Amino acid sequence: MNSPPRVVCIINPKAANRKWERNILIRNYLHKHLRGEFIDTHRDKEFTVQKTAELCADHDIIVAAGGDGTIADVLQGIVRSERAREVALGILPLGSGNAFRISLGIPLHLPRALKIIQEGFTREIDLIDFGGRVGTFGSLGATAQVTWKAEHHWMPGFFGHLLAGRIMSRLSRREQEIELFDGIDDDGNHFEHKVLNLKVFDIIIGKSSHFGYGWKMAPRAKIDDGYIDLTFFEISGSRFLLYLPSIYFGKFQKTQKHFKAKRAIIRGKNLPVQYNGELLGKRDVVELKILPRATRIISPRNFTP
Repeated sequence: MNSPPRVVCIINPKAANRKWERNILIRNYLHKHLRGEFIDTHRDKEFTVQKTAELCADHDIIVAAGGDGTIADVLQGIVRSERAREVALGILPLGSGNAFRISLGIPLHLPRALKIIQEGFTREIDLIDFGGRVGTFGSLGATAQVTWKAEHHWMPGFFGHLLAGRIMSRLSRREQEIELFDGIDDDGNHFEHKVLNLKVFDIIIGKSSHFGYGWKMAPRAKIDDGYIDLTFFEISGSRFLLYLPSIYFGKFQKTQKHFKAKRAIIRGKNLPVQYNGELLGKRDVVELKILPRATRIISPRNFTP
């Protein structure tokens, strides 16, 4: 007889304006229905990463209860543990953005999300290495700059991002050199190496197709196709804002330069970078690598990414 899986839940109490702390019903429900330990990530990102890596040694399922930043930190810890093929990640969406769960068909409704974890169907997914940090989506340029502004805004969550987004009209395109390796263009042609010199407002980097709050920023990204998905916005900030509804639904992106690659090097000057809604900082050189089938994630059995 198989023994039940060993489960631990890593909770970010600060997610979604401290939803975990404010809502006693959520806390009571999860303590009652999710068997296993609960670890509060009350310190910093490195604590979450390192604690996750340690917990992977004697657990089968690591549940991330928070938003996309929490998921990124837990994924980092799972990869660091070198047990990513044995340990499965479960997701309980407690954040404000919760973009990654959309791309995997995980519902926002907590009881339904918990039921998916309990059913235990796993699939292997790719990850992107953002210069030493792993994630499933990111950007370089204007949207990363808005992420930085939103993090320092007095209003948290969706409305903070909305207000921070006003800076886009003042941002300009930047000259960048992009090297792509082992990729595919939009005509389906394979290439070993390609160099692009572009003046870019924003670069969308995806494995999962959504950004926070349901933005379908990378409509052609596939979670397990073995490639990084890159879309290059060569437009002004005012045009970006003008086409915002079409960008939200992933329509306008199909008019922009788009490639898939297994590795990319992007060179520029003081380029802002974000991954999974978390700031990586500003860099002159950004290197991206695909990590194919890098980890296992619990998702709905009948969902096709």
